[in-house]
Amino acid sequence: MSSFSHPLSSLHLHTASRKPRSPEVNLQRKPRFLCLHGFRTSGEILKKQLGKWPASVLDQLDLQFLDAPFLAQGSSDVERFFDPPYFEWFQFSADFTEHRNLEECLSFIEDYMLNHEPFDGLLGFSQGATLSAALPGLQASGAGLTKVPKIKFVIIVSGAKFNQFLPREAFSTSIGCPSLHFLGERDPMKPRGVKLLESFIDPLVIYHSKGHIVPTLDHEAVKIMQTFIHMISNTSDV
Repeated sequence: MSSFSHPLSSLHLHTASRKPRSPEVNLQRKPRFLCLHGFRTSGEILKKQLGKWPASVLDQLDLQFLDAPFLAQGSSDVERFFDPPYFEWFQFSADFTEHRNLEECLSFIEDYMLNHEPFDGLLGFSQGATLSAALPGLQASGAGLTKVPKIKFVIIVSGAKFNQFLPREAFSTSIGCPSLHFLGERDPMKPRGVKLLESFIDPLVIYHSKGHIVPTLDHEAVKIMQTFIHMISNTSDV
């Protein structure tokens, strides 16, 4: 497990170390996200993938990265671009109807959040996005993350809705926390990502022309990101 608590200054990513606050001064801190990487990648890889976002966005967020609990049990799609090790959050069948180790994965995330709190929201890509989208509903229904404070908002990059193997409580009711979703025109998961939008109340969406990736942010995407950051910074108790 790795939390990557040391900053990479060239990537403008923030770390867990913070100076103690003076009791006389109530300074608003940045929204703090636990970042969940994609299938058979790593927290370090997601940090690099997000590093292409502009400093005007990243400097407003406190991003913490975690490696999934299981070493990759097969080849990774990113082997040509990023060095190992690679990890996966849980395992699933080719038709997405069966899974293994999801419960262990949820316990692993909850334990990490307890030991490194506070966390305000989740940011996920691919498999990590699927988890990030499901966790607020599981928490609200009492089916997961019952030991940690409420998840206040989520950022979902190339996420998907899988009713086949996720607990039914994940999307049994509409999810009211603020959410920002990235949908790629050439992403094979886009139909499931569009379906996922139906589970959230008033989701913000950034559309891009690429595939199943963490995209760069054009001018319009930055504007939407800034709108979302302004919303969560002013409506959340951070």
